[in-house]
Amino acid sequence: MENKKSNNIHPITFFEDLREGMSAEYTRLVTQRDIELFAELTGDNNPIHLDSNFAESSIFKGRIAHGMLIASFISTVIGTRMPGSGCIYLDQSLRFLSPLQPGERVTASAKVIELHTKKCRATFQTICRVDARILIDGTALIQIPSRKL
Repeated sequence: MENKKSNNIHPITFFEDLREGMSAEYTRLVTQRDIELFAELTGDNNPIHLDSNFAESSIFKGRIAHGMLIASFISTVIGTRMPGSGCIYLDQSLRFLSPLQPGERVTASAKVIELHTKKCRATFQTICRVDARILIDGTALIQIPSRKL
């Protein structure tokens, strides 16, 4: 599903259905307009994202997307793909490794790396990449709905 809005309710993956190694992903083409909208929404109008002349004189040699815009796609994976509806973010670590330029296609993925049975939580490895180039990596701790509750 790419750059399309959907009103579909996403199914719940209950804690009891998760297994280590399970993963999901979301891919999106990021446009300059996406970057401008993110800047407008958040108030982050750093010229590295919005001003071509400024950005061309930077180490990046052009405009780049906000790191948090890219990272927000991790939330898309976790909230709509797996585990999906009803899960709650508890923690997220992020390492920003490479920039994304407008017109690049980013894939955000989340993989279950540890299950915490007593509290119905899971730790996910989270990665945003363009092809094999990793933009962001980290981990997320997520509260997962249980059938028992």
